Amino acid sequence: MNANAVNMFGENKYSPGLEGIPAVKTRISKVDGINGKLVIAGYPIEEFAEKIDFEETFFLLLEDKLPNAEQKKRIVDDLINARRFSPVQRKILESSVSENASIIECLRIGAASLSLGKPFTTSEEESYAVVSTLPLIVAWVYRLKKGLNPILPNRELSLAANFLFMLGISPSPKKIKALNTYWNTVADHGLNASTFTARVIASTQSDLISAATGAIGALKGPLHGGAPGPALAMVFEIGNSNSAEQYLRNKIETGDRLMGFGHRIYKVRDPRADVLAEAAKELYELPELKSFYELAMDVEKTALRLLKEYKPDRTLHTNVEFYTALLLHGLDLPTDLFTPVFAIGRAAGWMAHCLEQKKERILRPDAIYIGMENRHWR
Repeated sequence: MNANAVNMFGENKYSPGLEGIPAVKTRISKVDGINGKLVIAGYPIEEFAEKIDFEETFFLLLEDKLPNAEQKKRIVDDLINARRFSPVQRKILESSVSENASIIECLRIGAASLSLGKPFTTSEEESYAVVSTLPLIVAWVYRLKKGLNPILPNRELSLAANFLFMLGISPSPKKIKALNTYWNTVADHGLNASTFTARVIASTQSDLISAATGAIGALKGPLHGGAPGPALAMVFEIGNSNSAEQYLRNKIETGDRLMGFGHRIYKVRDPRADVLAEAAKELYELPELKSFYELAMDVEKTALRLLKEYKPDRTLHTNVEFYTALLLHGLDLPTDLFTPVFAIGRAAGWMAHCLEQKKERILRPDAIYIGMENRHWR
């Protein structure tokens, strides 16, 4: 048993949510909440997220190094060839939509369907199928739910460009870069709930399709993947800069949480917020988006000032959800796509963790029994 989980009497020490109890050793990412740092395979997130494509980040997570030009071309080709999106799978998705399943539920169902067809030969092959196919599932389902004809994938486009193309959004260079930056930024973040779920499943030597399906199920919970939508809704409700202060004061004084501010892990500014803030700023240089961006900046500035006024004993900064909402809105994505699009990016981290976990022991934490004892059957 880990020494951190045992008290001075040799008894189990209870830590709600397993907080502060290391469960695995990993080379994939380091989350330093005290100093506001996120390191991915040795690289601070702010040093590469805006500079490379998502395919390269996936390679980094799996191979522990950035690809050279030849390796990048190969991983792009391999991801395209790894797609599993058969007519049978599409029929399953159509049936799911007809039964009014949400997009994230359809993604979970679609992820499980990746097991259909020719058996996988390696876990690495499974990981490529997951990362390359989840964007197709989300885009396909989104179009179906909107009553639009789905768009087949384009083999000539990158993951980000193809996803926008399949949604029906023109994949301009500025939008492709913004989406790549977002996926790179959220690709991994330590042992969060969905990643831990994926590792537990992989630790049993189950397949990575099952691990991805379980991870999506964990992400579906509103405590893990649902914050960006409410953050955007708050900006829309405020409507104009003159209304921001009164609206936010009312929120704070009635005990409501300001979505997009504060983080369980980071005690200083979330480094991912800085990356996405810069990416959003570039995206919102488009004239038609400028006024909404200015409103969002005014809301952020006012919220931070009021949080400091009302909660001087706490250090509350803008978190990744606020700028996630701003960036994804700038890409013309509705809020019901926010969590599924997050899942696409985080899948790269899930797969890397699963491959790492398969080399380790099964995850099997202890439980502290609090029930009755010495009962007898009569």
